[in-house]
Amino acid sequence: MNSATPVWITHPTCHLHDMGPGHPESPARLAAIEDRLRASGLMDFLQRELAPAATREQLLRVHSAEHLALMQRGPRIVDGDTEQTEHTLDAALHAAGAVVHGVECVLRDRAHFAFCAVRPPGHHAERDRAMGFCFFNNAAVGAAHALSLGLERVALIDFDVHYGNGSADIFRDDPRVWMYSTYQQRLYPHWRGAPDVAHLIDASLPGGAGSEALRTAVTQTWLPALQRQQPQLILVSAGFDAHAADPLADLHLSFDDFRWLGQVLREVAADCCEGRVVATLEGGYDLHALARSVESFVQPFAGL
Repeated sequence: MNSATPVWITHPTCHLHDMGPGHPESPARLAAIEDRLRASGLMDFLQRELAPAATREQLLRVHSAEHLALMQRGPRIVDGDTEQTEHTLDAALHAAGAVVHGVECVLRDRAHFAFCAVRPPGHHAERDRAMGFCFFNNAAVGAAHALSLGLERVALIDFDVHYGNGSADIFRDDPRVWMYSTYQQRLYPHWRGAPDVAHLIDASLPGGAGSEALRTAVTQTWLPALQRQQPQLILVSAGFDAHAADPLADLHLSFDDFRWLGQVLREVAADCCEGRVVATLEGGYDLHALARSVESFVQPFAGL
């Protein structure tokens, strides 16, 4: 494989996890993304690969044995919005395994960029519990795998409209992973910040903030810190629910904003870590907006 060819990592089991009719985190999300990328021709610029299942060892780096045991018991209601069903465990194992595979691809120079088109999402899953549509913390599993391979500085970028409380829970005591977040204030999970933790770098935005506020936050808050950290790998919790059409939030971002984020992260990675970026799908619940937003974000990494 040409290392300039981005890798697109997914698995059929990710389509099987289904929390019922009308649930926003539905299998239709992946189908809409893939349909859009095929129709636009972008899929022709990507190398498709199947995600392996994450191993117990990989999961235990970020989750407790008790959490794994609870997942293995099978179907259950986690909370009012989150249900483990017949296929959830298999899908969640492959979603976490996709990020591990993406990390290995970029660290072994098989590719500079990997996008994990997987579900269920992960960034709300804490060390000891599932919540907020999330079961295993996919990005955190990938970050911990990178650390196990000898990396000492990992950047975890999270631009989902909801704060990645699970990632913060897992890494707040591990300064090898700096977490950079933009999110809408006063939304689930109602994060209040952690000013005493220097490597949790928050840029909260008020409802209705829009493009200028996002770009200012990234430019003034993220970029100086990234320059200080000089990460060896950039992981991205890529949530697209900040788009103006999304039904669950109110940040009013555009397709151009997600393309701009992709371009900025590509440039930062080229400067500090040989272009190595791994992104994994988090939120995004309007199907058309989600699909176009993913396309916009990936385009810069494909040289388009």
